[in-house]
Amino acid sequence: MAAAEPLVKDSSSMALPGLARALISAGKLPAKTAEEIYQRSLTGRSSFIAELTGTGAVSAADLAHTLSSAFGAPLLDLDAIDPQRLPKDLLDTKLCLAYRIVVLAKRNNRLIVATADPSDQQAVEKIKFASQMGVDWVIAEYDKLSRMVEAAAVSAAETIDGIVGAEFEFDEAAVDANETPDQAIAEVEDAPVVRFLHKMLLDAFAMRASDIHFEPYEHQYRVRFRIDGELREIASPPPVIKDKLASRIKVISRLDISEKRVPQDGKMKLKIGPDRVIDFRVSTLPTLFGEKIVIRILDPSSAKLGIDALGYDAVEKERLLSAIGRPYGMVLVTGPTGSGKTVSLYTCLNLLNKPGVNIATAEDPSEINLPGVNQVNVNEKAGLTFAAALRAFLRQDPDIIMVGEIRDLETADISIKAAQTGHLVLSTLHTNDAPTTLTRMRNMGIAPFNIASSVILITAQRLARRLCMVCREPLDIPREALLDAGFKEEDIDGSWKPYRPVGCSACNGGYKGRVGIYQVMPVSEEIQKIILRDGSAMEIARQSEAEGVRSLRQSGLQKVMQGLTSLEEVVAVTNE
Repeated sequence: MAAAEPLVKDSSSMALPGLARALISAGKLPAKTAEEIYQRSLTGRSSFIAELTGTGAVSAADLAHTLSSAFGAPLLDLDAIDPQRLPKDLLDTKLCLAYRIVVLAKRNNRLIVATADPSDQQAVEKIKFASQMGVDWVIAEYDKLSRMVEAAAVSAAETIDGIVGAEFEFDEAAVDANETPDQAIAEVEDAPVVRFLHKMLLDAFAMRASDIHFEPYEHQYRVRFRIDGELREIASPPPVIKDKLASRIKVISRLDISEKRVPQDGKMKLKIGPDRVIDFRVSTLPTLFGEKIVIRILDPSSAKLGIDALGYDAVEKERLLSAIGRPYGMVLVTGPTGSGKTVSLYTCLNLLNKPGVNIATAEDPSEINLPGVNQVNVNEKAGLTFAAALRAFLRQDPDIIMVGEIRDLETADISIKAAQTGHLVLSTLHTNDAPTTLTRMRNMGIAPFNIASSVILITAQRLARRLCMVCREPLDIPREALLDAGFKEEDIDGSWKPYRPVGCSACNGGYKGRVGIYQVMPVSEEIQKIILRDGSAMEIARQSEAEGVRSLRQSGLQKVMQGLTSLEEVVAVTNE
């Protein structure tokens, strides 16, 4: 699509812009008329193309057809485009408005951009600098392009325009610590704040974000969403909003509105539709220039997706279902923060949640509300620790116990005793993979016999971004690189091809959603023997591999072979 400058024979028009010279060469515009229009645009400080179409010297449709032929660029009717499906945030709204351009798509490291003036080299350089990507022009009619650009600019700015008003222009003070609660609540009921917060929550939910970050700085205030594991800047409201927005969030999260010196945790709900409620977990943190607030989005429906939606292979799924179907024992889920451990545990609980089963959970805090399950929030200040909750559970006739995290020897010891005395215990640990979990428990001070007799299965997991099925493309990777990544010779048989992310209006840089990568390791008799003789994690890993347990990297490579994710993504998240 590289645009070629048309040849111009009329030397008298060389001082004119490229657009004018192209029209003169095509015989669509007399040189004298072009010079007059150009002079008028300079005097009125408007663009040549705006003056040209405004005077009717050349119609917008005729201009688009002429430039498409002259520059060898495709012609597009913007009436056939749904503005809501266009990619967002690839270019600044002000830049698009200034040069009357619309980003249509992103392919590889190039932007497909609609313009009415493909001769504008200044626009090309600005786009390249702003995006660090190349530009491929698509020609569109100037009037339609202007309407679309202006509509997008109004849509992007309407929330900020509503905020930057009299309410914030002169009053930069937050809710004062000496105000009464009634005064403070009235202060943060301002309609612009309410509208802005409500819009951010709904936008985050619509974009499948997992977290919302409200971050104050000295001369800036920004809002970022974590989408598919990556943070993206969404809005930059005026800094004067920070205190009122923080106060508003505190009020609806039932936090102390006057306390700004220490971190606070709370929660709130948002009703979406007649029968859909989304829970939010709120955390505040005092920083140099105000309170940073992070809101975690907790969608209860994620626990009801079913085990197949999580990405378990058939063998892994069978092992997990077999373990949670046993009457007693301990099942552990391990992985770093944000790897989906909670969703995995609640998926298991949802399968086990039946009228004849008593389930109790202790969490810090409870993230997903599951009817039929007795959920307890740990409160260490009040003395309700994990260990205290577990002791109480054992007096409540439980069948299944879920502990949010095993953090210390006391909690681990009670959990193991519960698993040995006829209860199924589910919990999490922070370790790199399944074999190291057993040695981690040993290092916590748990006796090898107790580990071997209680733990029945360990699942290590990561979340990898899922390739967009609309725009993914096959990728040729050298055989040596595939072998270095961990593929075996027999895997590289030509029956499959790796895919790479491209990027389109339906996804986020070539990815949409995430898929789980799992290492599901049952504790067999041979592994129990290694534990009893205090063997190392390497010995356990070798034995589990001999028993057919895939490592996290091998499990991720299977997802690459299935076309679900890219090789670079698997290499990044498994880090072996």
